Amino acid sequence: MAEKLTNEQLIALAGDVLDIEARAVAGLRQRLDDSFVAACRLCLDTSGRIVVTGMGKSGQISSKIAATLASTGTPAFFMHPGEASHGDLGMITAQDVLLAVSYSGETAEVVTILPLVKRMGAKLLSLTGNPKSTLAKAADVHLDVSVAEEACPLNLAPTASTTATLAMGDALAVALLKIRGFTAEDFAMLHPSGSLGKRLILRVADVMRIDNAIPAVAPDVFLTDGLLEMTEKGLGMTAVVDAQGRIAGIFTDGDLRRALDDGVDVRTTRMKTIMHTHCKTITADVLAVEAVRVMEENKITSLLVSDAEQRLVGALNIHDLFRAGIM
Repeated sequence: MAEKLTNEQLIALAGDVLDIEARAVAGLRQRLDDSFVAACRLCLDTSGRIVVTGMGKSGQISSKIAATLASTGTPAFFMHPGEASHGDLGMITAQDVLLAVSYSGETAEVVTILPLVKRMGAKLLSLTGNPKSTLAKAADVHLDVSVAEEACPLNLAPTASTTATLAMGDALAVALLKIRGFTAEDFAMLHPSGSLGKRLILRVADVMRIDNAIPAVAPDVFLTDGLLEMTEKGLGMTAVVDAQGRIAGIFTDGDLRRALDDGVDVRTTRMKTIMHTHCKTITADVLAVEAVRVMEENKITSLLVSDAEQRLVGALNIHDLFRAGIM
């Protein structure tokens, strides 16, 4: 029969789980020693990849560890130990390190492949909760991830132990990241679709409007022509350029509202008499995030893009940056 719990009991139970798992992770800190250093050196010294394997819940943790390693500069992938015995051992080479995860250290699917991995010449790094287990003893380096208790009230379901194992995997990945000198730019290169990747990779040239999509008129045309250009190109502004294509000024929606308030005749006023001559520009080679900074600092919503000769080569507005995921 399902047990009925009050709201307070549910919150207390959740708190107990978090406390147990927090103690499990804190316990790892006390056991860090030369074995962790050896594990880092083992991974750094390999000319191959880190092949991470584990079964069941340990397999799911292993998959996450492999993903974290790979995304932070250490080539790694997950290999299912059950499939390894049916041909996937071909994924491992003598230059690789097998990172095997098993809390008991006796998982049959993992233990079965150990002699073959050793025969190949690959190194073995193990994460277990039992330093005396078969897996721990077979390893070139062993990391102890044992916990005093599981957060499960029955002390059966892997909870605190999987949290501790994942935390140790993160510690290993971050240590390797630091030693390798892995930077935010390196991270962005491996995450081109993420928001950080876009902010560190995309340049103004990647998001700006070019060619016929750029709103531009000559200085001598009437304001009516400028308004038609602004409407057609939909950027809320138009550049004003001379015969050589150099930027002479800019005219925006805000300028139009102010001009109408002042009673300006749009049919007889020429662009050169109403444009802003000291407009903000940016070059195409800088990061798109720099365009965001310029817009925010100057409280504007669009920018003209120029080359070294102040010729107009592009244009963009805040919506272009939103679409690109920069903002």
